[in-house]
Amino acid sequence: MKYVIDDEIIQRKMTTRLLKNKLFKTVFLLSTLFGVVILAILLIRVLLQGFTWIDLDFLTGKLSTQADRAGIMGALLGTFWLMLVVAPVTMLLGIGTAIYLELYAKKGRLQSFIQTNIANLAGVPSIVYGILGLTIFVRALDLGNIVLAGGLTMSLLVLPIVIVSSQEAIRAVPQHLSEASYGMGATKWQTIKNIILPAALPGILTGAILSLSRAIGETAPLVVIGIPALLIPFPGGILDTFTVLPMQIYYWTLDSSLVAEYANLAAATIVVLLLLLFLLNATAIIIRNKFQKRY
Repeated sequence: MKYVIDDEIIQRKMTTRLLKNKLFKTVFLLSTLFGVVILAILLIRVLLQGFTWIDLDFLTGKLSTQADRAGIMGALLGTFWLMLVVAPVTMLLGIGTAIYLELYAKKGRLQSFIQTNIANLAGVPSIVYGILGLTIFVRALDLGNIVLAGGLTMSLLVLPIVIVSSQEAIRAVPQHLSEASYGMGATKWQTIKNIILPAALPGILTGAILSLSRAIGETAPLVVIGIPALLIPFPGGILDTFTVLPMQIYYWTLDSSLVAEYANLAAATIVVLLLLLFLLNATAIIIRNKFQKRY
């Protein structure tokens, strides 16, 4: 009789667990579908609204107060020059910091303190970096709202991400590879240069390219440092004033309340920006797969 009662209790518990499993599985599935459906609706609306406005004149034209004559070449060039500043700064400082923290810094309170603050900086709102860039680069160094000031500000934004991703890539390198290098008489720097960095390169490059994708899509820091979206000349270097694609989207979206056609221009610019982001993400995947096969 006791065994029968125990079997009934076990059966009830199993039935309850299975029902809970189905319930949570359904909830999570509906949550995922909700996000996917909303994203699909947004993308479809943007594509339908903006794709017909994309042509050669739109891609190569200057900014204009007339919607049918406006182009985004200035914003494209501004984005290009901005990335020419952000990419080397974040790659050199980010990878260098990761190498120091993982392979040179002694384990202790100071290293733990630095590591904790870097991780915290990765979660700071982007507008805070805009205020920092405004204070240091625009006002203290008196650079103004030029490409160099914007690039350094965006570098501060994505630098913690590059550091953390590079550290994770270095940690993922098998320990026996470096031990074998030391066993053959190689110095620490030779081991880092010839063994650790090549093996960690896929993860490092993937994190760096994805961080650049975030820098391309950010608007808040550039709004704070006063990047314009007016009829400015095309930027020809890092010391020129500029605008970028997210800023142009932001201002055209605001102006759409006055002129409806600006909403179509904003949608077309969003499509171009999405294509650039997809291209960067695809490049990250290709590079990761290529180097994973090699190393």
